[in-house]
Amino acid sequence: MSARNTKDMPFLDHLEELRMRILKTLAAILVFAIAGFFFSDQLFEFLQYPLKKGAPDIELHFFAVTEAFMTRIKLAFLAGLFVAMPVALYHIWQFVVPGLLESEVKVAVPLVAVSSIFFLSGAAFCFFVVARYGLRFLIMVNQPPNTAPVIGLGSYFSYVMWLMLAFGAVFQLPVVTFFLGRIGIVNSRILAKGRSYAVVGILVLSSLITPPDIFTQVVLSIPLYFLYELSIFVVKLTGKREQQEETDDESE
Repeated sequence: MSARNTKDMPFLDHLEELRMRILKTLAAILVFAIAGFFFSDQLFEFLQYPLKKGAPDIELHFFAVTEAFMTRIKLAFLAGLFVAMPVALYHIWQFVVPGLLESEVKVAVPLVAVSSIFFLSGAAFCFFVVARYGLRFLIMVNQPPNTAPVIGLGSYFSYVMWLMLAFGAVFQLPVVTFFLGRIGIVNSRILAKGRSYAVVGILVLSSLITPPDIFTQVVLSIPLYFLYELSIFVVKLTGKREQQEETDDESE
């Protein structure tokens, strides 16, 4: 179905298309999650890397009968989500494409691959840097005298998985602003003028999507601000309004 034909689809047909794309995305996540469950031991080993590097003397414990099993389920779901990310992004863009012009469609398609790369980059930065030093700061540096930390299995993996998803999501900022710039919704001047508001928004967002500790919030806020500055630069180079203004200046 072409982009031009789907612009005239009734509202209920758009809802039906959205439902089908959500179901296909969930099906892909489920299939990869089931496969990931059979490799949960390897996932356990791999995801303990930040703990082994940041607090190598700490062992994980589980305190409930179902905790180990439920943690395996969460790890399998995380694996399914990461592997199925290109599928999810593809369906998101395909749902958006019908409302775009032909030139905008050509830009949207490569963004699926770029979005996946940025998401995985954010998750990797969190896993190999933020989680490692965050655990060292939170557990080892702040350990009170004459105490021994006992870290729960579910608590640790929930901390790592949530942070990875959060960093992967916020690393989408340059991709989103590039797309909005290409279709003419924002330009570099708007983003630059909103820099002070963006700083406040970044701090609020960091406090909402990270655990309640200053270290993790700051570590997320710093790269997020640099991503915002990168977004201004990207939009300035590729934005539709920027190109239109250059054309008008040349005409004058």
